Amino acid sequence: MLVRKLLALFLFCVASVANAELTVIINSGQDDAIPVGIVPFGWNQPSRLPEDVAAIVHADLHRSGQFKPLDRADMLSRPTEASQVFYRDWKVLGTEYLVIGRMQPAGGGQYRADFEIFDVFQQRPIKKGTVTSNNLRGMAHYISDVIYEAITGIRGAFSTRMLYVTMEHMQARKQRYRLYVADVDGFNEKIILESPEPILSPTWAPNGRHIAYVSFQSTRPAIYIQDTITGRQQKITGFPGLNGAPSFSPDGRQLAMTLSKDGNPEIYVMDVASGSLRRITNHYAIDTEATWSPDGQNLIFTSERGGSPQIYRQHIATGKVERLTFEGSYNARPALTPDGRFLAMVHRSNGVFHIAVKDLVKGTFNVLTETDLDESPSIAPNASMILYATLKGGRGVLGAVSLDGRVKVQLPSRFGDVREPSWSPFL
Repeated sequence: MLVRKLLALFLFCVASVANAELTVIINSGQDDAIPVGIVPFGWNQPSRLPEDVAAIVHADLHRSGQFKPLDRADMLSRPTEASQVFYRDWKVLGTEYLVIGRMQPAGGGQYRADFEIFDVFQQRPIKKGTVTSNNLRGMAHYISDVIYEAITGIRGAFSTRMLYVTMEHMQARKQRYRLYVADVDGFNEKIILESPEPILSPTWAPNGRHIAYVSFQSTRPAIYIQDTITGRQQKITGFPGLNGAPSFSPDGRQLAMTLSKDGNPEIYVMDVASGSLRRITNHYAIDTEATWSPDGQNLIFTSERGGSPQIYRQHIATGKVERLTFEGSYNARPALTPDGRFLAMVHRSNGVFHIAVKDLVKGTFNVLTETDLDESPSIAPNASMILYATLKGGRGVLGAVSLDGRVKVQLPSRFGDVREPSWSPFL
């Protein structure tokens, strides 16, 4: 019982898609979202394509909240070649950017897409691209990434993936937990692990293939590393007491974790290849939820050493500790943007847990969400959005919010509660 209570304390209480586990609901986007036209891609074959690539691109850009794709029914023309583009058709609709494309078979079950992006106001093409694949959804996400970067100057993250855990209530007061990996739009989901016992804190290795997580499948909490392609699972810790909150170093060679094997919950670092352990923190308070700085020189973690849960940074080589959060009496579950500038966290305000972000350069602090019992923030590799778990109607769902709080997306599950999300690195 003590271990489960500790886990609850440290790990924070622990377009419709018919064939996806998650449904994407866009609650709000930017008021100044960029108007863009995604014209249906040309296809001159008698058989229909199994996926509508342009529709997936439309959904990707819409889901980002930064774009306002034009409805197909409002299009005055549907060009598939640059020579067919008449800028006046798109200017009158207020469209700033236009995307056209053509699909063709490429042999061996593959397809080829040629696409082009136009600046309507400047009346010129700004980007051309070609992609060949047998995975039409993957092809569409790639095209979305190219469009996003061409227009915003920021690398797109539509081709990335996410981990999440679902919990279903079964008969006789039993539960079923499942760890999923899926595309960030909820499609192509795959069950990584299924268990009657809790699954906690899934996290990605930098290679985008291996993951670590906490499971009770051996009756007490243990940390596992698993290959998402082969399914091979390796138990790396199973010490008495707490084994929790794994986090890979930026080079993937080390794993930070929380262990209570020596009595008090502390942060340790394991060399993944050898299994050797180093104790990093040494304090009578609870230290947990470590994450790495981008340079791998520091660990950012949650501790109660100041009297309430707050976020600290410790330099690994020197042991120097610095407190990072002072806003309110509760800040936990730290997550850093890839450049190390912005710190996302769970923040308690007026007794309610929200997702907040602190600019570590300017010192500004903003609460981003208005939902209840928000937890487990995970940042997109391009720092555009924060994925998190929350409650809606008494059920656990996933949410996503932009770093400025203007874009809000919800991803409820068709089955059970959803929790513990983790956004992959670039793949």
